[in-house]
Amino acid sequence: MIKNLFMALLAFFALCVQAVHADPLAEAKLLFERYEALETRFDPGAADLYADNAVIRNKRFYPDGQVRELTIPAPQYKQLIRDAMPLAQARNDRNTYTKTTYKLEGMGVRIQATRFSVMKQYDSPISLLVAPDASGRWLIREELTESRPF
Repeated sequence: MIKNLFMALLAFFALCVQAVHADPLAEAKLLFERYEALETRFDPGAADLYADNAVIRNKRFYPDGQVRELTIPAPQYKQLIRDAMPLAQARNDRNTYTKTTYKLEGMGVRIQATRFSVMKQYDSPISLLVAPDASGRWLIREELTESRPF
């Protein structure tokens, strides 16, 4: 009797977990909403949205026409986010996002948006690949951005 009850509870729990993660697009939207909210509040916890092995690439366009692509190791990038949030808040260096789209890609979802730098007054594309880790937690696996220095 107890074994049957335990098996029934296990099956119920498995169905609940599956239902929660049944819609990858909804999971991706929730993650991106959290990303925006944490960034808007200048919360260093935004770094926790990134997987430790995430690919971070930024293509930087300079006024003299040079273009440089920088790849940053995820642990370094996460620390950079934590360290930069107080300075960004002091300067009101924030972004807004428009034209956000979500598309299934493999086991994850590709989020693409236009990012507007309020302080620097320019638009640039951002692309995030988000997917669940082994525990089912959705994280940013890849961030591809473009930027312009002052």
